[in-house]
Amino acid sequence: MPPNVLFVVIDQIRADLLFGALADHIALPALRGLMDEAVSFTNHHSVANPCGPSRTSMLTGRYAMNHRSVRNGAPLAHETPNLARELRKGGYHPLLFGYTDTTRDPRRHPPQDPLMRTYETEMPGFEVVTEMRMEENRAWLAHLHAKGYDLPAGERVWHPAGDHIAAPAFYRAEDSDTAFLTDACLASLAVRRDQRWCAHLTYLRPHPPFVAPAPYNTMYDPAALPLPVRPRSRAAEAALHPYLGPLLEKDHARGTVVGFPDLGDDMATVQQLRALYFGLASEVDAHLDRVLAWLKDSGQWSSTMVIVCGDHGEMLGDRHCWGKRAPFAASYHVPLIVRWPGGAGGVRVTAPTESVDLLPTILEAVGLEAPHWADGRSLMPFLRGAAPEGWRDTTYSELDFGNPVAPTLWQTELGLGVAEANLAILREGPWTLVHFNGGLPPLLLSEADGQAVNHAADPGQAGLLLRLTRRLLDHRMRHADRGLSDWMITPDGPKLGR
Repeated sequence: MPPNVLFVVIDQIRADLLFGALADHIALPALRGLMDEAVSFTNHHSVANPCGPSRTSMLTGRYAMNHRSVRNGAPLAHETPNLARELRKGGYHPLLFGYTDTTRDPRRHPPQDPLMRTYETEMPGFEVVTEMRMEENRAWLAHLHAKGYDLPAGERVWHPAGDHIAAPAFYRAEDSDTAFLTDACLASLAVRRDQRWCAHLTYLRPHPPFVAPAPYNTMYDPAALPLPVRPRSRAAEAALHPYLGPLLEKDHARGTVVGFPDLGDDMATVQQLRALYFGLASEVDAHLDRVLAWLKDSGQWSSTMVIVCGDHGEMLGDRHCWGKRAPFAASYHVPLIVRWPGGAGGVRVTAPTESVDLLPTILEAVGLEAPHWADGRSLMPFLRGAAPEGWRDTTYSELDFGNPVAPTLWQTELGLGVAEANLAILREGPWTLVHFNGGLPPLLLSEADGQAVNHAADPGQAGLLLRLTRRLLDHRMRHADRGLSDWMITPDGPKLGR
């Protein structure tokens, strides 16, 4: 019997909370317990940032170079195949708790359609059971209103109930966005035991704004947390590469909170924001524990595949950066934990994996064939205890940093057109190549020095730079959209090759 699927995405969670330098400083008992019963992929990367493109790649199994929904607000072609539509072919009921940040196709909607006013709509094929969005969180706000809260207007819903960034949120922990979404998921799944379901549960936290309900707002002592990784001053960091100047002009601590426009970038503030991020991650972990406990208590643990991952990372003050637009590891390296019923537990896989691998993995797990257009590969061999032949030794990611309507700082300060404001990343072993469009120089980074040095101009690394650049070009050529190019119309009718 094919399993049910619980597919959990935690927004903006870094891999090193579980697999790296920060892991010893944060309490994540549910995730660690799941790791003991699952396979953890410790070298897993998002193939696109920010939220919309990253989730589109996860749910379509395609690189951004192919699906082309390359920024929040860039539409996804309506006919693009996706996980929900494929699951329906197998009799599954794809349920959405939260959001996918999918921007609808304007060719199918009149300009006055409300769907044409937001990028926060759902991926076609999912049934939205409960919405929980960043900007349009009506269901949660209605819940708070019904419980008697005096709701702040607009974005002030994310303002702490006090004059300090560490003040608690105005809502109680049992009424937070994370608690609300978990309650809704559990209530819905409790009445669906006679159906095959795939529940896509998407937690907003620990995504900014950093505001947490008590006790999570004070769960971690800022003074006890590791300092951000900063190999050089802010000015020297900005001078490392032309891309970083506009990034650091934009990235400041005040951008992670609501209501503190004069917030500085001093280390005490940075550490307080990091403590809030840790608290929000622990809050998600506590509610994920409720979901996993329900699966066991209801007898569905043995028939449910569980996937937990991040959509992208968070710089969290490292390199003086915040968010996920920096081309460094913390922006793209995310956790992936997969529990296959009856499979091995406590296994760690270091082979390079990508977010496009999730669609073919889920489809194979439920007995459906992965479509030929998918860019990723199924992880099921790893889950069965066998390393697949010919597995990749690199990972690939993309970022578009332009805007066709309101030019970004990169466009105005670097003289880039919207079609030139993009980068591609190839990682091989300890090396990371960041190739920029528009004539900007490359970045060649090494884990050996914490990605602190740009080796691209080092004559001794010229051969490596050329080889990785050729591998990057080969990758793009090999994975260019093959939705129709693998078909041939013949005298015997259409035939699909491989």
